Amino acid sequence: MNRPTPGPFHAARNGPQPGPRLGNLRAAEVRCAVCGTTSRQTRFRAMPPESAPDLDLRPGEPLRSTMASWLQQCPHCGYVAPEIAHAHPAAIEAVGTAPFRALIADTSHPPLSRRFLAYAYVLEETGALHAAAEATLQAAWAADDARKPELARAWRGDAVALWRAGPPLDAEQTIRVVDALRRAEAFDDAGTTAEQLAASHPPDAVAGVIALEQRLIALEDSGRHTVASALPPPSRRPHVSHGSIARRGATPGGSLWDRLRGLFRRKR
Repeated sequence: MNRPTPGPFHAARNGPQPGPRLGNLRAAEVRCAVCGTTSRQTRFRAMPPESAPDLDLRPGEPLRSTMASWLQQCPHCGYVAPEIAHAHPAAIEAVGTAPFRALIADTSHPPLSRRFLAYAYVLEETGALHAAAEATLQAAWAADDARKPELARAWRGDAVALWRAGPPLDAEQTIRVVDALRRAEAFDDAGTTAEQLAASHPPDAVAGVIALEQRLIALEDSGRHTVASALPPPSRRPHVSHGSIARRGATPGGSLWDRLRGLFRRKR
């Protein structure tokens, strides 16, 4: 349940075809851990992105365009996970509930967003609230791509609620909360949260990102910005800013601080 193939949730349709810039897609027969149905699924192994991530750590290209390959979904019961051959006991119960069935059948939402939301629901039912927040944010990314800004704003708000309902947040998660609030146009909450993080004297790289967030909040700018925008000019170019996919929530591995520290090393 906690090994999302590349970072956020997929759609009900197939993702990009295998290619040298997208990583490897390997098809195999997989038995669903919830209902026992066997289906042909792909297992995605990502290559590192070449361009900078967004401030909420959505990876850059080419990994950015592979979201539809990050999760598997059982065609029979609808169970969604990075690998449907495995399931937490609570996930098995969650898949049989009316809310889950309604969620995967809701055609008013983009198919890829539905897949991420279904995974988020399962994670929430297992008690993995921060991972559920990641999945919900990924549903918002899919809504961005589908040009559904109202849904994207709503799901960013839902992601923030899940992050805050879970264990205490670290600096990386708090930055992502700030960015989600800003992009959801909750500028007052975003400003207060950013001010609190800035007052905690975070590492320089984190402080740089928060300073950028504060400028954007003051301008009521709800648009997409990248981590490179928070760094001085030499780093404002495509670069490898994160490596493997994290097990929880399918975002790039390593902490935000580690990734930003790497950018500063390259800048010097």
